[in-house]
Amino acid sequence: MSKAAKLSRPYRVESGKKFRLKDYDPADTGGLKLEKDHAAELLEKGVELLASLQDRLYAQDKRALLLIFQAMDAAGKDGTIKHVLSGVNPQGCQVYSFKAPSAEELDHDFLWRTTKCLPERGRLGIFNRSYYEEVLVVKVHPQILAGQKLPPEVLSKHVWQERYEDIASFERYLSRNGIVVVKFFLNVSKKEQKKRFLDRLVEPEKNWKFALGDVAERKHWDSYMAAYEDAIRATATPWAPWYVVPADSKWFTRLAVASAVIDALEKMDLAYPEVDEAKRAELAKAKVELEAEKG
Repeated sequence: MSKAAKLSRPYRVESGKKFRLKDYDPADTGGLKLEKDHAAELLEKGVELLASLQDRLYAQDKRALLLIFQAMDAAGKDGTIKHVLSGVNPQGCQVYSFKAPSAEELDHDFLWRTTKCLPERGRLGIFNRSYYEEVLVVKVHPQILAGQKLPPEVLSKHVWQERYEDIASFERYLSRNGIVVVKFFLNVSKKEQKKRFLDRLVEPEKNWKFALGDVAERKHWDSYMAAYEDAIRATATPWAPWYVVPADSKWFTRLAVASAVIDALEKMDLAYPEVDEAKRAELAKAKVELEAEKG
């Protein structure tokens, strides 16, 4: 196990057979008790390492890394993405946020809108929400299926299990094509979510973040937790693991996510492309010509 993996390893789920969400404490900080400045310093070092690894990923141009972020509202997805990936080269990073499907997207299969956004080789792709919404929000609100223009025979009692199977097969396909998939569930507690909602209402600079619909969804908390547990249990694999990251302390969430991303990149055995003899000769010639220039 790499040094980077130690912080995030306790939250990694590779097999859902015995997975229970209640076994993961949203307030956990891995035994760490850090001041805000110290946590920020550690994160900065992690961001620097991540940037170096991403540069090699881009140069090697053989693999891609897809990071999927799922969470309840106010769990900190946007902030985590912003802070953890603040040092990466935008040229090698692609970020997509997925809201309610458009009319065009509803005319396609449920994986279509995310498939066309997959990262190219050499890139780091980020999905802020993803195809997992189809077994989360749609499962909690099954009436949404009625608007997906599906044939009647598809809408059986097995629809959720079939979607889990499709997702797992899709992620296996991606891994076989050099796209490493790492999934994060930012596990915030109901109590902490309430606090953050109230902050958005009280602090003027955070008012823009609040949406009345978020409070309405909060009423379905237990159904969402059950949906997340089922989805993680059905789709956690060694090639597309889940990280159930404690999200009540933002500083720890960011450190744990950075740890997992660094670990995924380090396992890729990334290196800058080697230069062959012909290229070396070409470079030597160019060096001589440049040095011979006047002025």
